[in-house]
Amino acid sequence: MSTQDSPLTRRLALGAGLGAVAAGLAPAARAQGAYPNRPVTMIVGFPPGGQTDFAARIVQPGLAQNLGQSVVIDNRGGAGGNIGTEAVLRARPDGYTLLAGNSSPMAINPHTFPNMTINPLDLVPIGLTLQSSMVLCVHPSVPANNVRELAAWIKAQKGGVNYGSPTAGSLSHCAMELFRDRIGKPEMESVPYRGSGPAIQDFVANRFSAMFDAASVLSPFIKSGQLKPILVSGATRAPALPDVPTAAEQGLPDFVFTAWIGLFAPKGTPDEVIQRVHAAQDAALKDPAVREKITGQGDEPGGGSIEDFANMVRRDHARWGQVVKENNITAA
Repeated sequence: MSTQDSPLTRRLALGAGLGAVAAGLAPAARAQGAYPNRPVTMIVGFPPGGQTDFAARIVQPGLAQNLGQSVVIDNRGGAGGNIGTEAVLRARPDGYTLLAGNSSPMAINPHTFPNMTINPLDLVPIGLTLQSSMVLCVHPSVPANNVRELAAWIKAQKGGVNYGSPTAGSLSHCAMELFRDRIGKPEMESVPYRGSGPAIQDFVANRFSAMFDAASVLSPFIKSGQLKPILVSGATRAPALPDVPTAAEQGLPDFVFTAWIGLFAPKGTPDEVIQRVHAAQDAALKDPAVREKITGQGDEPGGGSIEDFANMVRRDHARWGQVVKENNITAA
């Protein structure tokens, strides 16, 4: 794949275009009432070009239009998303500083960073922006096409099987350990990387045998035949990969989860502000053009109630905390 055609390049180009549109929407649809009466900052705890940055920029124009103010994206990458999360935790609870947060810093990092001094659960959930099924892929050289065959092959390998983790202690890492648990805990070893890009490069080169990542990240490599899918982790088949069965379809118990991204606000933010931002994002996500861009990346549009999203955050925090504890996973 050329640099010009890569998913990262396309996301950066799309983000730049959406940012320009959002900046021009500030005077439009001026809201009634006190909030907001100045620009809103949306902090992204990751560098530009990744899935969380894409999610922020895809709803940025709609938020600006529906709030009647500019929405400015502030990328603060580092520490697996913890730096951006902490910045919002310490911000004034007035609705002018929001977080585009994902499942790793919100539900996994509190368990994998031993010296973490912040609690992401103190943030107030606003709404789900998008989610993506995780996909378990193997290298095409692996003689397995489903869960049963893969489990048998792994157990037959003397010395175990190596699998890739985009980062140590990531959702991908935890998902593979959960899979290992569900198939009887065969010998498997994580090979950590500094991001999905370098991990996939080595995966395609057959330097390890299997890896989990989001459908939006892996689908180009699946469609090109460079990687072979085994399952998707969502409750239903992923729109980007309709021929790949779910874990439940293959008899794998209690294996339904997604990589999600949503909006959060500091604790103490007035409920009317939370409701206002939720309504603005909900309206943005109903735009057919926005939905098409999200599904075009292999993700699924969010939406739903604030309480549904809050339940998702709490559920994943508990689930991944148990997986981390049982498998001694750390972010180191």
